[in-house]
Amino acid sequence: MAEPAIRALAQSSCFVCGPENPRGLQLDFTRGEAGEMSASWTPHSDHEGFHGVIHGGIVSTILDEAMAKAVIAMEIEALTAELRVRFRRLVATGQPVRVKGWISSRNKRMIHTEAALTAPDGSELAHAWAVFLELKPDP
Repeated sequence: MAEPAIRALAQSSCFVCGPENPRGLQLDFTRGEAGEMSASWTPHSDHEGFHGVIHGGIVSTILDEAMAKAVIAMEIEALTAELRVRFRRLVATGQPVRVKGWISSRNKRMIHTEAALTAPDGSELAHAWAVFLELKPDP
């Protein structure tokens, strides 16, 4: 029996951006003029790893989502194949942040992306690089 085809389509229950996920982060991404995708978010204590510090896994997830949104905005179905995150400063509970993701280059099915998480003063809190692999079309 053949496995069902994998699809990379947005859904309303997405943990990061799904408006119908009551446990999710419910970030609302918007597209900029250069194709970058961005959203604002204020983390709270449910997202902490240490007291007053947002868990690095949550930070990584938000960066990954911003890059995925940039890929989706180009009407490409792809999945994260590789993700690298550099944590520059801690993300504090209650501190508003902005995430922005963009495509930096493309080589056939490999889409190279970047994302940045910034504080209100514009300082970078975390930066990510990812490679997305475009899904093969259904036969």
